[in-house]
Amino acid sequence: MRIAQLAPLAESVPPKLYGGTERVVAWLVDELVELGHEVTLFASGDSRTRAELHAVWPRALRLGRKGVDPNAACSLLLEAVARRAADFDVIHSHIDWLPLPLLSRLGVPFLTTMHGRLDLPGLPSVVRQFPDASFVSISDHQRLPLPDANWCRTIQHGLPVDLFRPSYGPGSYLAFLGRLTAEKGPEDAIRIARAAGKPLRIAAKIPRAETAYFKKRLEPHVDGEKVQLVGEVDDGRKQPFLAEAAALLFPIDWPEPFGLVMIEAMACGTPVIAYRSGSVPEVVDDGVTGFIVDSEEEAVSAVSKVVRMDRRVVRARFEERFAASRMAKEYERRYRELLSRGGREGFEKESAISRLAVGTASESLR
Repeated sequence: MRIAQLAPLAESVPPKLYGGTERVVAWLVDELVELGHEVTLFASGDSRTRAELHAVWPRALRLGRKGVDPNAACSLLLEAVARRAADFDVIHSHIDWLPLPLLSRLGVPFLTTMHGRLDLPGLPSVVRQFPDASFVSISDHQRLPLPDANWCRTIQHGLPVDLFRPSYGPGSYLAFLGRLTAEKGPEDAIRIARAAGKPLRIAAKIPRAETAYFKKRLEPHVDGEKVQLVGEVDDGRKQPFLAEAAALLFPIDWPEPFGLVMIEAMACGTPVIAYRSGSVPEVVDDGVTGFIVDSEEEAVSAVSKVVRMDRRVVRARFEERFAASRMAKEYERRYRELLSRGGREGFEKESAISRLAVGTASESLR
């Protein structure tokens, strides 16, 4: 198949540092190429891929020139896709709602993977405007706020099985990896580690909007010994950071759509201790790859239990459930389902009928 992949422009594909969606897109694209498909990636020019790269903006917006209007970059992305639409059998978007008006009119089968939270005002109105648009969720929980969307499948993320080397030692500290925002639970992580008598290492991005939160609520606890802040980490530094931890703490307080860091920890053989929120019960096998808890007290108790877990089993379950090859094959099946509904001819016929209806309505208004 000839497949177009539309990536966010905030980060490169894969991202240099923080960035979950762009990282997943990179893995998916490379696996689809491995399966023999002709893939074109629409992304920033500093991206690296085994597919054909169609660069629509020179550099990732977050690491590029300050003051750039992201709408300008996105406009160029949509124009590039529109000009090349006839080159593809299927278009796969990872940029949420923005391209729906365009993709619905191109006459090419398309689907959209939703990567973020969906419990936001106004989204039901958008869904009603595009009843035939196919959506993929990354967890069953993610889709609950939008039951009327045309969900075709839940496809959980996967990563290359050789990306991280597992470690089967007990680990000497607790790890926290993610954005330093209140909903990710860094304050809870500090309290859990302190109560459990374990050092905590934090590898995290501090969003500009959260600088005041960090200064007031977190920085006073960072002493360089019991609580260490190591900053953002790339894949090279992430592997030892997770592999040498006794457990990953994931004390979230929001409807997490998936939680990529959980399977990254599992790939390193590291158990996960996570609050029962969002996608967590779908990702963590309680008692096998970690523990799902409902309070700080239960999390502290779980810290004493992870030392008895078999980290080889954690790694094996990761390989069984969360390999990038599995993810790519599931998407491949979805693409074929889209094409089987009539393929390009069916979509072009529907598009022509839609244009005819619009034209007739316009004539009646004259």
